[in-house]
Formats: sequence, C-alpha cells, structure tokens
Amino acid sequence: MRVLVIGGGGREHTLVWKISQSPRVTDIFCAPGNPGIATLAECVPIQAGNIQDLLSFARDQSIDLTVVGPEAPLADGIADTFRQARLRIFGPGRMAARIETSKVFAKDLMRRHGIPTPSAETFTDVVRAQEYLRNHRLPVVIKADGLAQGKGVVVATTLDEAQQAVTDLLEQKVLGTSGSTTIIEEFVAGDELSIMALTDGNTVVPLLASRDYKRIFDNDQGPNTGGMGSFAPVGSVDTALMNRIANEILQPIVDALSSLGSPYRGLLYAGIMLTPDGPNVLECNARFGDPETQVVLSLLKTDLVDLLDGVVAHQLDTIPTIEWHEGAAVCVVLASGGYPGRPEVGKTIHGVEEAGKLDDVMVFHAGTAMTDKGLTTAGGRVLGVTALGSDHKAACAKAYEAAERITFDGIQYRTDICAEGV
Repeated sequence: MRVLVIGGGGREHTLVWKISQSPRVTDIFCAPGNPGIATLAECVPIQAGNIQDLLSFARDQSIDLTVVGPEAPLADGIADTFRQARLRIFGPGRMAARIETSKVFAKDLMRRHGIPTPSAETFTDVVRAQEYLRNHRLPVVIKADGLAQGKGVVVATTLDEAQQAVTDLLEQKVLGTSGSTTIIEEFVAGDELSIMALTDGNTVVPLLASRDYKRIFDNDQGPNTGGMGSFAPVGSVDTALMNRIANEILQPIVDALSSLGSPYRGLLYAGIMLTPDGPNVLECNARFGDPETQVVLSLLKTDLVDLLDGVVAHQLDTIPTIEWHEGAAVCVVLASGGYPGRPEVGKTIHGVEEAGKLDDVMVFHAGTAMTDKGLTTAGGRVLGVTALGSDHKAACAKAYEAAERITFDGIQYRTDICAEGV
C-alpha cells in the first residue's frame, strides 16, 4: 500500500511514524513533511493547502490512501475533491468539517440535538457584546467562531479582560475573519479530557482518553496555545464513562451530521469537561489532536492502517477490538521563545539525536527546518518529546530526561506536564 500523509507538524510526524510500522505499507509520502518525517517518508514539496497539486500527485503516484493531518485543507474541501476523483482519503468533507471550522455551527448542532455543552451567545457587534458582558456572571469564555490554531479562546476572569477579548476579536480583528463572529460561553469547571474517535459515518470507535495542556506556563498560567503537552491514558476514565461519552456525545454528533447530509468519515475530536452534571463538550475538532496524537498513537498496539482503512471502506464495524500497550505515555512540547505570540525562528537546535537514543523516547518534529546551520526552529511549537513508561510517573520522568538533552536559544516548556495526577 502506498500512503500519502498531508501536513508537516508533530501530529503528522506521529502519523507517519505509526503508519510506517504497518506491514501493509510499502511506500510513504508526506506533503510537505519536515526534517523528522524525512527520516521515515519521502517528503514532497507541496503545501497542505494546495489541493489540486496534491490531487495530481496522488493520481500520478497511484496513492492507495491519503491521510489528512491539519484542519485547513479539510475546511477547504480536500476530502470532497479526492472522493469526487475516486481517490481514497481519510478525513471528513467540508460540510462535516464545520464541526471545527465554525464554533457557532457546532454549538447550534449540539443544542438542537440535546448534546450536553455549555450555554453560549453569539455576537458580531462589539457594543452588544460589551453590554452582554456587563450583565453576565464571570468568568466567561470568549471564542472566535473560525479556525485560530488553538489561539482563539480566552478564559476571562475579570470584566476588563472579557471586554478586551471581544474588542480584540470584533473591533481590532486580531484574528481576521475567524473572529468576526464571536461566542461568549458559560464557564464550566471540572477535569478536562481529550477524546478522539474514529468514525465511518455510522460506527463510532473511541480511542484512549488523553489530557492536554493549553496554557503556555506552569500551573495553567498565561495565554492559550496549540498545546504544550499531553498524557494518556487518563486514570479517571473507566469503561462506563467512555460508554457515556460515546452514547451521549460522539454518536449523536455523527448521527446529527449524517441527518444534515454531511456524513462524517474520519477522526472526530471532542474536548470534554467533566462537570458535576456529567460530561460537557467544550469544542470539537475534525482531525487528530496535537499533541494528543503523540501519546495516544504511541500506546496503540493495533495496526493504525487497518483502522484508517476501515473508516475509508465504511467497514469500521468489522474491525476487532482495538488493542493497547500497557503503561502510559507523556509528551512535553518544546516551544520557541516568543510563542504563542511571535515565535523566534532560525535558532539552531542541539541534542535531538541524543534525546532520541533513550529507550522508549520519540522526538516528534513540529516546527523545524534543515538549513546550512543544521536543524533549526521554524515555528512556535518545535518538538514534541514523547516517552513511554510502565506508569505515568515513569513516562513523565523519561520525557523530561529527554527534554533536558535538547537545547536552542529561547527554548521554553512546561515543567508540570502530568504532575498533578491522572
């Protein structure tokens, strides 16, 4: 089987790494890829948003399966284009991907179908939004409607902070059109989970629960990022809770999209808050999470290609029970100085090879480039240092041991990933 993975970040490096372990796969290509991916696959100089060139490449190279990593090409309809050309692709069509590309659409869908989610109001006018905030209990959560690479959410604990957030989105247009419609959402407290599930539009198969860390600094301080670390499994998630999430959230979302004529085929991600009233959906994504993919796929024992193929072939119900390795996985994200604002790039990276030599450690490249100076930083999140262990404590210790071997100017990472218990 010849496989094409689209994207060039840490999630895509993890996907390529796991796909390369399948005995069914003969050739792997990645567009555009990165220096880490280049050790496992042939990197193709086509950007993830160039759908027509990707389509031509898949045809010319007789690609048997295309796997879409990032959300932007899904939002642009790459899965629809490939399916119309009778090419096999893993990922939802543009209409189904609205579950991520429009938070307003997702919130309305969940309201109509009784899927538990915090209450919210939608605004396009800054004056109305400011007035609403003056009469609303704090804290609140301010969200940009469109795609914002994990940076379109502000948890505001004061009125000044909330008003500044809506001003930034609706008046200052700091996120462009992504924030031209803004949601003000009820704040709910509890333990947060990341649940990723495979679905072929009918059958829904959840993967291991994981937890990620959105804030840039320790103790959940500072602005939101795309994710600074993760771990799996989550000890508090038993079979009963996972079944409840599947039956009350995941399956109803898939069924609701199908009822709209937008069958969902791919990976459905739900960010869940475990409130005193039960699990509530905070967000939905239309693709593998990052950095959750790093820990979940590290623990996957079943052949990933069999699962992806089952989705594409609409035969997910025929796949035997998914098997998992024992133990735990922890991912620590090493980020550039200045992130999540303007990251400092072009800094020479040292120690990646030494870190990767540790047993049960994988260093996934997220924002790197190979230049005449060697391996350098090329984005906000640079590397995802991921380790396996017999338990969370062992995996955590190994991940930080590896992280300490890597250096570059301005490096920053959280020191409390998986520290508060599981």
